[in-house]
Parts: sequence; structure tokens; C-alpha cells
Amino acid sequence: MNADVCCEFPLQSMLNSHLRHGREDVITVMGTEVENAHSVLYGCMVSNDANSNEVEHYVEKPETFVSNTINCGVYVLGVEVLDHMKSVYQDLQKGPVSTDCIELERNILAKFAGTGRLFVFRHHGFWSQVKTPGTAVFATQYYLSIQRKEHPESLAKGSNIIGDVLIHPTAKVSSSAVLGPNVTIGANTVVKDGVRIKHSILLDGCEIEPHACLLYSVIGGNTHVGCWSRIEGTPTILNPNKPLAHVTNP
Repeated sequence: MNADVCCEFPLQSMLNSHLRHGREDVITVMGTEVENAHSVLYGCMVSNDANSNEVEHYVEKPETFVSNTINCGVYVLGVEVLDHMKSVYQDLQKGPVSTDCIELERNILAKFAGTGRLFVFRHHGFWSQVKTPGTAVFATQYYLSIQRKEHPESLAKGSNIIGDVLIHPTAKVSSSAVLGPNVTIGANTVVKDGVRIKHSILLDGCEIEPHACLLYSVIGGNTHVGCWSRIEGTPTILNPNKPLAHVTNP
């Protein structure tokens, strides 16, 4: 699993799909659909058989359009695939330029495509990469919505709270500070009088002085934000009229 993705992670359903192949030499890749113009930013998979979901062709970040089904960065590997990876690594060591790593997408997935050993598990729920502060804030909004559904008691409540806000028990927040929507406050953070925070992440140990304004931002640990300061990032908003729209990263 790649460390820079967030989604619903339907791992049990994905594993069940993988096990139906009944073999240990196959790979199942979670895939989702994106707009054609954005597909070239990701690994693209061509799978024309909706029954078997076999991947016939795989290209990592192609220069032109190949498919709008992309690699989500979540995998299930049969144990025999690990032996194959070992063999690939040893072959790379013998090449003209020695390398200490394998590129899974180019050295393994692209070679498995079209051989009956690579399959796609189609995911139709939320999925996003997290490579920038903006996408981290966007992803947090999704996870807070899950928190509201599954553990609503953990979210902050009060006349100064708007929407989904998660405050660590050790944080100190003034009752005159207005928080939300989509705000998380880390451990030992202090938010003083008259502060306004929305669509932001505050990591541990921050101190926010009176009347500061934080919008669409990620505030690093142990940061001191001065009185009347304003920190504003760029909001990440998807077009609701485009069902295949996803957050894109430069």
C-alpha cells in the first residue's frame, strides 16, 4: 500500500476478489476511474473484460491517454510474486547500473500485464492522493465525515463549533474562538480568544494568539502564530458536476 493515498480501503472485498483467482502468482491492484485529461498523472490500466478484470496493458504516467482506469496504490500480492520480485532485483543488480530498489509499477506491474497475472479491483468510492498540504486538508474532511458517522461523540460540540471539528483532549481552546468546519486540533495546542479557524489542521504543541485567522492551512508542530495574524492556503474543491473528478497533484 502506498503511503500517500487515502480512501475507504475496502481491503476485505479486495482480498476476496484476489482469492477467487485461486493462484499465488497473481497481483490485484485497486483501480478507480478519473477524467481522461488527468489519467496521465497516474499509472493507467487497460482491462476490457469486466468479468475477469484482467489487466491487458499497464503504463506508468503515459505521455498520452491510455485509459481512465488508474492505479490507486493499493495491492494484494500472491506469495509467489515475492519470489519473482527477488529474481527481478537480482537481475537489476547484474545490469550496467546497479540499483538498490525495484520500481513496482515499471519492473513488475507492466511486465505482468497481458500475462494473466495482473487484475484490477474496481473501487467506486472516495479516493485521493495526499501529496500537498491542500490535499491533506481535503482528505481530513473525508475522514472527519467518517468520524461523524461512526463516532460522533468524539467530535467537538458547542456554540463556537461549526461542522466537523476534532480537538485533542489535551488541547486548550478558548470558548470565544470559532472553529470549523473541517478542523483538527492536535495535542497540547493552545487556541486563544477570538481566533477563527476553518478547513485547517493544527499539529501538536501549537500556540495561536488572540484574533489570528487560519484558513485552508496545515500548521506544523510547535508553531507560534502571532496575534491578529492571517494564514490562508488555497482551497481544494472538486466540481460536483463531474463524477470522475479527483484531486490532482502537480
